[in-house]
Amino acid sequence: MTLTTSQGSTGLQPVPQTELPRNPGMELDMGWVRAARANRSAIERRAATLPGRRSVKKAHQAAWLARAISCIDLTTLAGDDTPGRVARLCAKARQPVRADLLDAIGLPGLTVGAVCVYHDMIAPAVAALQGTGIPVAAVSTGFPAGLSPFHLRLAEIGESVQAGAAEIDIVISRRKVLTGDWQGLYDEMRAFRAACGEAHVKAILATGELGTLQNVARASLVCMMAGADFIKTSTGKESVNATLPVSLVMLRAIRDYHERTGIHVGYKPAGGISKAKDAVTYLALVKEELGDRWLRPDLFRFGASSLLGDIERQLEHHVTGAYSASWRHAMG
Repeated sequence: MTLTTSQGSTGLQPVPQTELPRNPGMELDMGWVRAARANRSAIERRAATLPGRRSVKKAHQAAWLARAISCIDLTTLAGDDTPGRVARLCAKARQPVRADLLDAIGLPGLTVGAVCVYHDMIAPAVAALQGTGIPVAAVSTGFPAGLSPFHLRLAEIGESVQAGAAEIDIVISRRKVLTGDWQGLYDEMRAFRAACGEAHVKAILATGELGTLQNVARASLVCMMAGADFIKTSTGKESVNATLPVSLVMLRAIRDYHERTGIHVGYKPAGGISKAKDAVTYLALVKEELGDRWLRPDLFRFGASSLLGDIERQLEHHVTGAYSASWRHAMG
């Protein structure tokens, strides 16, 4: 498998991309939601075979890894974040890989997809990224538990949009999924979507806390019906975050929604994806389930921090033939 290239065997040139309309949402279709099923054994069997079946080498691997970089939401969500740390992270977002390595693979100017921070760090991130075109994403709605009063969650979204966040990563109320309150989940997500205004909204399902793959499938559909621009696996704070079985369920929900409505909805796996080989596996799964159009940052993101460092090491090995120490590829 290879990604579409238009210059040499290592350079990955983006295919001309038209801007897609946002997901306007639709009325809640409970018949569709209740019909959603997930065959756990078949899903896990498919997921277990994917890493071995889908490997890429040499120039093709460099192209896939470069694509992964362009789809990273470079993230810091620590209680001790400071403006200085965020500024350093944004510098890494602007220059994610050493310039000589990018020149060697024919991709000067490569950047990440976005920088993701808490609300208080939006202003320094926006300032550090001014003029780059790299958007700032903010986690919101009582992240990560989503248990603050509803009016405060809506207000938090508004404050983050006003501060300059172009993307808002919201967390759903897990209890609504666990109790089968699909109307309540739909209404909540619809309100979050409205509060975001022009900012794109990523709905974090916290799949590790939803109990079953069937719940994941149904929650995915309800959030898309309510207007989510992306559906995202995890906050990164749960004990179980992104997994291939969960990703397969969510990608097929996206495919089903697209087939019925014609609307493209994005996907973001987050939490626990720290190795370059895992990034390639996720990209391969997206390619197989949804096609090449979803391998673009407007429809696919990795929620990650340490992933970029390992990808940079792999690219250095591709160019020089030698691995470098991980400390040479710090985030800031």
